[in-house]
Amino acid sequence: MTVIPDLKTLYEIFDALDLDNLIEELEDLGNEKKFRVASFLQQIIRHALLLQFWTREREYNQSHWESELVNFQDQLNTYLTASLRKYLEQEFDNIYQKATRYVRKKTKNQVIFPDTCPYSLEELLDPNWLPPYE
Repeated sequence: MTVIPDLKTLYEIFDALDLDNLIEELEDLGNEKKFRVASFLQQIIRHALLLQFWTREREYNQSHWESELVNFQDQLNTYLTASLRKYLEQEFDNIYQKATRYVRKKTKNQVIFPDTCPYSLEELLDPNWLPPYE
């Protein structure tokens, strides 16, 4: 075993840490993860709404919308932790409002979407789920 005389102890290294900067970096990392999972959920909701309600375009886009929905579910479930799931539960209505703002613009306000989300978080996370449509 080699001993290096100049090796600082763990305590000396800890004292040299810029704790304020470290805390800020950890908070930024947490915020980035929240943004990522919220973005994936918003994409899932967008595609579910388009599948269910934009009947005029469904014939041409169904396969694409379904595959996108599955892709975003897989990505979200890869990153999802218990604390991030709780965050999604808290932000669910806000995320839904952002999703509907997008789909209303996409459909040129020619499609009526529900004011509240017609899907539960559990449904949206379920890899075997698709929204009901004819």
